[in-house]
Amino acid sequence: MRNTLVLAGALTVLGGTMALAQQAAAPAPMTFFITSVGVGKGADLGGLAGADKHCQTLAQAAGAGGKTWRAYLSTQGANAVNARDRIGKGPWHGAKGGLIAQDLASLHGDTLELARVGNSLHKANALDEKGQPVKGYGDTPNQHDILTGTQPDGTAYKDAADHTCANWTSSTTGTAQLGHSDRAGGPNVSWNSSHPSRGCSQENLVATGGAGLLYCFAAN
Repeated sequence: MRNTLVLAGALTVLGGTMALAQQAAAPAPMTFFITSVGVGKGADLGGLAGADKHCQTLAQAAGAGGKTWRAYLSTQGANAVNARDRIGKGPWHGAKGGLIAQDLASLHGDTLELARVGNSLHKANALDEKGQPVKGYGDTPNQHDILTGTQPDGTAYKDAADHTCANWTSSTTGTAQLGHSDRAGGPNVSWNSSHPSRGCSQENLVATGGAGLLYCFAAN
């Protein structure tokens, strides 16, 4: 009888240990992804609302629609919006659970120490909502140019030039500031502010090295 009780106790402990191990091994829920497709009209996303809807729709299809998803985009002008102010406070994890950044400061390298370390975004974890890698520098076609319209610190541009294709409503005029999702293909390999596009049409975005893709973050 005693041996039976001891065995039962051991099995209970073992079962609890295995359950804890399984919990520890479970990947963190997806709170960041790169869109697998663009809206299809170049940088005319229907404004911030249209871009957010695109993120939300793709997240929903991937089983992560229970969160509020925001596109990482800045706008310009009198009511300018900073991309960094739209996406919550973190932490953010990719589709396979990999940590992208713990918070806004580490995402943007707000201090000298954080700037040296940077966030964890690179080609291996630059994944779309389906967990698939985004084609980057050296791939055919290269699609690593991600629409952001933002400066490296995640804030809006304050000059007179158009960095946001008329605040994401035009496919004909202006340019879009782009980031490199794989942080490759220099000389500037910033994830959120590498260079401008050739224009705002889908053709111009493709010619620059992109496909009109967006960074999407869970804001809650």
